Amino acid sequence: MPVYEIRKYGDPILRRKSQRLERIGPQEQKIFSIMAETMYKARGIGLAAPQIGIERQMIVVDIGNRLIKLANPLILAKEGESFLEEGCLSVPQVTVGIKRAKKVWVKGWDEREKEIEMEAEDLLARVILHEVDHLQGILIVDYFSPRDKENFKKELRKR
Repeated sequence: MPVYEIRKYGDPILRRKSQRLERIGPQEQKIFSIMAETMYKARGIGLAAPQIGIERQMIVVDIGNRLIKLANPLILAKEGESFLEEGCLSVPQVTVGIKRAKKVWVKGWDEREKEIEMEAEDLLARVILHEVDHLQGILIVDYFSPRDKENFKKELRKR
């Protein structure tokens, strides 16, 4: 299975909202497989389709216990709060402290177009929320404080 290049901060596709899938066929199943391989090769724990240049609502997540493939993920409910530093394959060498829900309930389609609902806690909830952000054009740098955002822009100009 080929591995795609991960799009980096500054690529306009990372800022666009992704399109819902109307169906999941062989093409979408192949995209899920490519996304998973790309994520594993990059040693990530989550990846959204826009990160490989595909404007579709598709995410893959694996925090170490099983691969989850979700199309059209919808967060149904959130509970609690947790604060943790996050990194992103599309914004290398940057971490941001982000407050997110400790638990989420999410609905979507699996790779066979079967509707699924799942409950996710702790790291799994965080990664799902991070990847769903990508589908809305939101990146971890959007969580910077105004001062940190300015420092990040200065650092980018140096590179």
